[in-house]
Amino acid sequence: MHKYITLFFSVSLFLFSCKGDKTPDGIIKRNQMTSLLTEVHLVDGRMYGIFQSQDSLNKYGTSRYDALFKRYHTDSAQFKKSFKYYATKPAELQKMYEQILANLKQKTDSLNKVQRKTDSLNRIKQRELNKSKI
Repeated sequence: MHKYITLFFSVSLFLFSCKGDKTPDGIIKRNQMTSLLTEVHLVDGRMYGIFQSQDSLNKYGTSRYDALFKRYHTDSAQFKKSFKYYATKPAELQKMYEQILANLKQKTDSLNKVQRKTDSLNRIKQRELNKSKI
């Protein structure tokens, strides 16, 4: 009898520990969540330069996050639920953040390229002005 009880609990434990990889309803898809998190971090970065009082954070932050969630056809509740879900899967969240870092690096490189081009054009204009004054 002891053998059957042990076998029953072993099989039960095995069946309960095998949970499916099915994503629950209301969770933002991985690719969309990666893009959304990239944009959230960009908004966070923009908020860093604003005077850090509670009123200004509410005034400027809320509208920016709302506009971002609206653009991704989601809301803050679904975002929080999705983030909590992905937080329970550290390996997947790590892969997502590797992609987020790559996205941010690409945006930074693009901005740096534009800035270098603008600086070059300004130097050329400055040389032209200096030559015309002589």
